[in-house]
Amino acid sequence: MLRIFLIFFSLFVATSCSPGDGNENTSEDPTAGENPDEGEEPGPETNEPPEEPDFYYGADLSYVNEMEDCGAVYKDQDGNNADPYKIFAEAGSNLVRVRLWHDAAWTNYSDLADVKKTISRAKAEGMRVLLDFHYSDDWADPAKQEIPAAWEAQIDNTEALGQLLYDYTYDILEDLEGENLTPDIVQVGNEINPMILQKGELQWPINWTRNSSLINQGIKAVRDLSAEKNAGIEVMLHIAQPENGLWWFEQATNAGVTDYDWIGLSYYPIWSDYDLDEVSTPLSNLINTYNKKLMIVETAYPFTMQNADSANNILGNDALVPGFEASPEGQLGYLNALRDVLVEVGAGGLIYWEPAWVSTSCSTQWAKGSHWDNATLFDHDYKATLGLNFYNGGLND
Repeated sequence: MLRIFLIFFSLFVATSCSPGDGNENTSEDPTAGENPDEGEEPGPETNEPPEEPDFYYGADLSYVNEMEDCGAVYKDQDGNNADPYKIFAEAGSNLVRVRLWHDAAWTNYSDLADVKKTISRAKAEGMRVLLDFHYSDDWADPAKQEIPAAWEAQIDNTEALGQLLYDYTYDILEDLEGENLTPDIVQVGNEINPMILQKGELQWPINWTRNSSLINQGIKAVRDLSAEKNAGIEVMLHIAQPENGLWWFEQATNAGVTDYDWIGLSYYPIWSDYDLDEVSTPLSNLINTYNKKLMIVETAYPFTMQNADSANNILGNDALVPGFEASPEGQLGYLNALRDVLVEVGAGGLIYWEPAWVSTSCSTQWAKGSHWDNATLFDHDYKATLGLNFYNGGLND
């Protein structure tokens, strides 16, 4: 790596938080042990999304179902209680991102039943869907790519492991397609800077013979299902931070990983080598070199420095970008500025990471509350902030 960015998450373990750390139910959580999706059928009636927009205005809403079960009642900018999916759709959002873990026994969320609920709600509001396979039982990110426990016996058998990955990816998509919940874009892995499907401490350098074989099996599963069902699903590969995309996609291409449609990037200025006024350089480089569409699939910005609970906030004063204070106006300004950079270089979208991960009485793996409550698009009273107006750009697409 150009910079040892694998501390992306391990940095937060030291402060009891992480940008991938989740607000998952633990023994402190009053809803722990209850499956909110039990007995529920995803709604078959959906509003079909329009043709692919020129630019995706997206929101990762993976936490919403859990937050509502934990007592959050979202409000629009007028202070009226409203369905959060409707709030985003009416603001102009045209894409919802949702994560999927393989078998996360420690939480009732981000499993297939929960993902079906999210996709159903997103499609009911006419929004497209990006499905994020983590290929892990927990958070996968630059600091860890932990193999699902069910696959661990095959960790040294690349062919067998690739078949497990293929079958799992295919079966999930086939199940979703059978319920009219087919995603429009699929991430084959989450922040896959390191080699995927490892155990414990990460191995460097990447074994590209193994890594390319596994990634290509995931891609093939998406392509096969999409062709058989005439589904038109696109494939995305997701790397944390633009500077890491520069070396990763070069190595991946040399190793034969080329059959994808989207370059997905996480971009948080606090953890990047590139400031906001410099980031167009690596983005242009990636677009022009690989002739792929590009989307920032994770970013966020604080609307305040106040903490609503005992869970440490991840984004502090060091996350601020010159010219954009920690305020609703600063939050909106940052998003609009990053959007303008993306449009200028010909990128195809921007997704806000967990804009609805508000503070509740439920617990994460580290503390009670939310580690993101100062960086959501809802204030501490659950009312939509001015930052939600970022999505207004999608109303004209």
